[in-house]
Amino acid sequence: MANKQNFTDPNRSDWNTEERWWRDNFSSRPYARAGRDFDYYRGGYRYGFENAARHPNRSWDEVETELRSGWDKYEHRGQSTWEDIKDSVRDAWHRVTGKGDTSSTHRM
Repeated sequence: MANKQNFTDPNRSDWNTEERWWRDNFSSRPYARAGRDFDYYRGGYRYGFENAARHPNRSWDEVETELRSGWDKYEHRGQSTWEDIKDSVRDAWHRVTGKGDTSSTHRM
């Protein structure tokens, strides 16, 4: 499993640090499609990262509907639809909260 981020630690990861990790690792994710570069998934990773940091004690199942309804209003979403991006949001959520399998072999 990927390293869990500790958002109660004052030295916690910020988005810039997290973005570098995703840039280096996105292509190994099971949902990454040929022809879609990091920029396509960036908004999903950031959305998952930001929301998981705000709600670290909630599970993905508890927040998915809420996140889906907020995606169309998210300023960093780019051109992606929720259906195309939700796996990257979930992946980032699980990386931050440590709740879920974020290994590259796990199928979402």
